[in-house]
Amino acid sequence: MGRPKHAGGLSLTSSLDPDLLDGLEDHPEVQADLIVNEPGFAVPANPGFLFSLLASEFLQPPMSDYWIAFLSGIVEGLTEFLPVSSTAHIVITQKLLGVQLDSPFWKMFTVVIQLGAILAVVVYFWTRILEFLHSFRTALRTKTFSSGGDVSNPGSAQSSTSAQSIATEPADRPWYVHPLALVLLSFVITAIPCFLMDQLIGENLENPTMIAIALIVGGVVMVVVDLYYSPRAKTLRMEHMTLKQAIAIGSAQILAATFPGTSRSMATIAGGQLMGLSRSAALEFSFFLSIPVMFAAAGFKLLQFVLKEPIAMDTSHWLTLAIGMVTSFVVALGVIAWFMQWVRRHGFLPFAIYRILVGAAVLTWFR
Repeated sequence: MGRPKHAGGLSLTSSLDPDLLDGLEDHPEVQADLIVNEPGFAVPANPGFLFSLLASEFLQPPMSDYWIAFLSGIVEGLTEFLPVSSTAHIVITQKLLGVQLDSPFWKMFTVVIQLGAILAVVVYFWTRILEFLHSFRTALRTKTFSSGGDVSNPGSAQSSTSAQSIATEPADRPWYVHPLALVLLSFVITAIPCFLMDQLIGENLENPTMIAIALIVGGVVMVVVDLYYSPRAKTLRMEHMTLKQAIAIGSAQILAATFPGTSRSMATIAGGQLMGLSRSAALEFSFFLSIPVMFAAAGFKLLQFVLKEPIAMDTSHWLTLAIGMVTSFVVALGVIAWFMQWVRRHGFLPFAIYRILVGAAVLTWFR
């Protein structure tokens, strides 16, 4: 048997449907993923190609865009608020389902369906949002707001020293450190650079290798942050955050937007913990910050697609988007409550390990 070489012309295997491989002869980009042995047998060069090839055989005729939108919506709802990168999981799912990652519509779809999950945040935190809006309006008038008296959390793992240091903070604080003011500050810090780097962000969405590396690096960061910084947290509530903390979190989100796979929630949570926030405070701030960030990102991508792309949005496009958004909303609404309870009890370490394993798998399958 001769030395294997990459296929210049495609020959058939004895294990896959000849009709399937015959249909691939017109696709050199697929042939490049095969290795041909001298006797005339083609074998996959990597496991990712084998999976895609078998999937394409079993999913003939091609899967409906509506089913792809439905499955993507489930993945989005499950992963949007977990620190595992919903964008990475959607891209991986679409890759396995045979979606062209450089398709303008599906790149836009990947961002816009996150609106469904963000609407779930608005519904879940509706009472808290109304309270913040009322207190912020009062703070603008009086120039101060009350941060509340019970600043410690008896059920948390924070040290008594931390709790005592927090308790010394004044109950009345300046209006510009109100939780909503800090959310808006972090949003502005995130939005401007991301707008300027839009092209780079779009290119990285097409790159599974980049996504895998971001998953692994983010997982390692989470392990260090959760084990070392979480026990040393000094800020247990959003109402006691500082301008410095909000600026740091907004800066961390730029990395998440630039490198899909980093995870917006991971960047917010890890950035918050590095700056002294407790797990629950960092998570809650992440939820609130997601509202303006994702509304702006989704609105920008949708408007950009409608105005710039030569493809006109027809009824099927809008229906595909709607299916993805509604599905992600329903699933995310159930995930939020569970995630809040999980983090308080178990922390983020299991998600960090999961990120590293998934990143390694993606590097293996799609290299």
